[in-house]
Amino acid sequence: MKKIVTFGEIMLRLAPAGYERFTQCNELGATFGGGEANVAVSLANYGLDAAFVTKLPKHEIGQSAVNSLRRFGVDTGKIKRGGDRVGIYFLEKGSNQRASKVIYDRAYSAIATAQPSDFDWNATLDGADWFHFTGITPALGQTVADICLDALKVCKEKGITTSCDLNYRKNLWTKAEAKETMTKLMPYVNLCIANEEDASDVFGITSDGTDVTSGHLNHDGYISVAHQLVEKFGFKHVAITLRESHSANHNSWSAMLYDGKDAIFSRKYEIKSIVDRVGGGDSFGGGLIYGFLSGKDQQGALEFAVAASCLKHTIEGDFNLVSVAEVTNLLGGDGSGRVQR
Repeated sequence: MKKIVTFGEIMLRLAPAGYERFTQCNELGATFGGGEANVAVSLANYGLDAAFVTKLPKHEIGQSAVNSLRRFGVDTGKIKRGGDRVGIYFLEKGSNQRASKVIYDRAYSAIATAQPSDFDWNATLDGADWFHFTGITPALGQTVADICLDALKVCKEKGITTSCDLNYRKNLWTKAEAKETMTKLMPYVNLCIANEEDASDVFGITSDGTDVTSGHLNHDGYISVAHQLVEKFGFKHVAITLRESHSANHNSWSAMLYDGKDAIFSRKYEIKSIVDRVGGGDSFGGGLIYGFLSGKDQQGALEFAVAASCLKHTIEGDFNLVSVAEVTNLLGGDGSGRVQR
């Protein structure tokens, strides 16, 4: 069985029910999620050996975060226990022309105060086939960025495939800070995952003829972006998710994969009644990793990833709780939503 290790922060998610606003709700539902944790859950659901590494407090909220991962078969044995708090994010889901809103309360979380000595990467990565992290993790602080670099260096020594979803978050660091730190990490990465804005925000690499706000996409421009990323960092693959946001509830969803020579594009899905788009990019990353590790060719891996992520938009919470069979059914053309008996 293929083994994947992901590293990052898992957070407590607090959200009003349905489409209520923060200012009108009396209760907040509590779940957990975070970029790399979301990827680990996807891969565990697909039957792979997925481990998530982080640092969490020893108290009950930290244990609840661990339990949320164990519930779906994620290996939590390498999670370091310590620190004082679990990061929190508040989510208000948008509807139609009203955008969703996220408010973070994650300063001084356990993982943000972690030290390199907390993690034995040589032991943690023993026998691993793949290592995944996102740009959110090194944004938590220079020490956490150093921990990412330590892990990547061990991956290079062991010949482990690595991937990074750029995931630029302006609330965590500036574009200049992101560029400086991520430029040091990217030479160790094999697969770079980005969206319409990440390459521009982090590295200043842009796509001509694309307006993210209007939803107009220029495929040739994205091929140029991917080519520039490969030229700059030597990635084996660059994957770019292509979201056309018609409203908060209606998105068109597809992706591109570039291998340094050729670019391929996936089928486009019209998602007209989005339940929850948080974790959509992570579900794409998990699907793409599964596609490669399960022996699919490039087109097959890309199509699996996009279909898996399409289904994530129908599921409440950060985690993509779908099976390989469900993704395969959608790939086979069964997008009717009919009751399965």
